[in-house]
Amino acid sequence: MSQKFLTAGKSRRGLIGSLSDTNLLMSITIIVFIAMYLFAIFGLGSGFQKAQTFFNILNANAALIILACGMTLVMITGGIDISVGGMAALVSMSSAVYLDMHSGSVWGAMLISLGIGLAFGLVQGYLIAYLDIQPFIVTLAGMFFARGMTTIVNTNPFNVQNEAFVKLKETRIIIPGMGSYNKRGDYIDAYIEIGVIVALIVVAALFVFLKWTKTGRNFYAVGGNKQSALMLGINVKRTTFLAYLMCGILGGIGGFVYFMHVGSGSATHAAGAEMNAIASSIIGGTMLTGGVGNIIGTLFGVLSLALIQNIVSSIGLDQAWWTGITNASMLCIFLVVQSVIIARRKKANLSSSRPAEAKGAK
Repeated sequence: MSQKFLTAGKSRRGLIGSLSDTNLLMSITIIVFIAMYLFAIFGLGSGFQKAQTFFNILNANAALIILACGMTLVMITGGIDISVGGMAALVSMSSAVYLDMHSGSVWGAMLISLGIGLAFGLVQGYLIAYLDIQPFIVTLAGMFFARGMTTIVNTNPFNVQNEAFVKLKETRIIIPGMGSYNKRGDYIDAYIEIGVIVALIVVAALFVFLKWTKTGRNFYAVGGNKQSALMLGINVKRTTFLAYLMCGILGGIGGFVYFMHVGSGSATHAAGAEMNAIASSIIGGTMLTGGVGNIIGTLFGVLSLALIQNIVSSIGLDQAWWTGITNASMLCIFLVVQSVIIARRKKANLSSSRPAEAKGAK
């Protein structure tokens, strides 16, 4: 019995250490983002000095923020979900067809989007959590299924003409006092799209969930060490299932936010979104090994990826491969940082275990 409590105590100390790593990695991401933005403001002209430039980054990446938040949840538990991009494409096409070809309502399209996300979350979560199938294989199949279903729903891309949806899509939320003057001297209000509000609400809700709820803390424990989590009385299967269920629902929400931004249905929509979501989570401080991650860090991970793309474009390197090279370079740098953190954690765990071993020997 004493051995069991000793192991449980070590698990709690490990969990505290993981949370410290989470804050450290998140802080690095935020500092890097601020440094890059300051470089852009002072080194690349007046474009980045306008508040609307930052708001445009949010507008263009609101859906990715939501998808990356879902990815962060499953990565914290030690899993992965590469179906979110295909899910977003399926949601966009299904909503577009429902609105234009079946005279549907916006509320109906929202329910369809949530239903698609819920279905993916339930099926994939069950296969991974309760049948112990590898997450990569399950979600790879989910990605292929979603892309295939998108083409079955409709093969041709088209813009949605539904009046209620177009009105919703074109709705702008004015940010007072943040506008700027154009070259003709006209004042242009700064604005954000509705999708940004949705994304920020998701970030805030998940931040509270992970930090201040028992279930959220269980996500970290399961990702850190499943055996230790079991000894602490955590239902590992149910926690893993819940992570994929939430990721699926967020995939449906993110898909509809993406649909509101582009206003069309296409089988090629959200291509590569799953890779961007993974990269954003890693840059934001979420470890591939699980147990470490932060939603605020993921938000800044998305913003950092988008900002580096804008900087590269402003420099004049408009070719697609330059964006890929810079994204890969940033990802590699943060992976190296994570490796250093992991090595530090292993060294600390080894040091803490030696006194206990010596005491046991006596």
